Amino acid sequence: MSSTDPATAPAKKRPFKKSIYRGIELDKLLELNMEEMVGPSLLKTKKRRFKRGIHQKYDRLVKKLKTSVKNCAYGEKPKAVRTHLRNCIIMPEMVGSVCEIYSGKYWNNVEIKSDMIGHYLAEFSMSYKPIRHGKVGHGATRSSKFTSLK
Repeated sequence: MSSTDPATAPAKKRPFKKSIYRGIELDKLLELNMEEMVGPSLLKTKKRRFKRGIHQKYDRLVKKLKTSVKNCAYGEKPKAVRTHLRNCIIMPEMVGSVCEIYSGKYWNNVEIKSDMIGHYLAEFSMSYKPIRHGKVGHGATRSSKFTSLK
């Protein structure tokens, strides 16, 4: 057999997938200051919110997320940080951390990934149970009055 035979050739390794947000790699996003990050990459409503100023409670959340990532061992998931701030916009500094978002009844565990940048935390924590339409209940219609309850 020849050396170009595909059965004997070593398996080709896939390159590591880089995290890209709107054409900019995650490493370069982290280097940008807030104005450079907000300008070209966020949508209008989020730009307007940053332009009017961000409250300190969002900065405290980012600081807690950074410390939880820093305190965990390499290769392990960081300890989850609980928050009620559902309207917090996900920024590049938050990527890689774990956040527990309050849905009004439960705490939903969310691992923040690079695809989530620019979205609100609430988009990843449902606050309602989706309705599943099925058959009618007992007494819902005139004909179901006479059906068995089993």
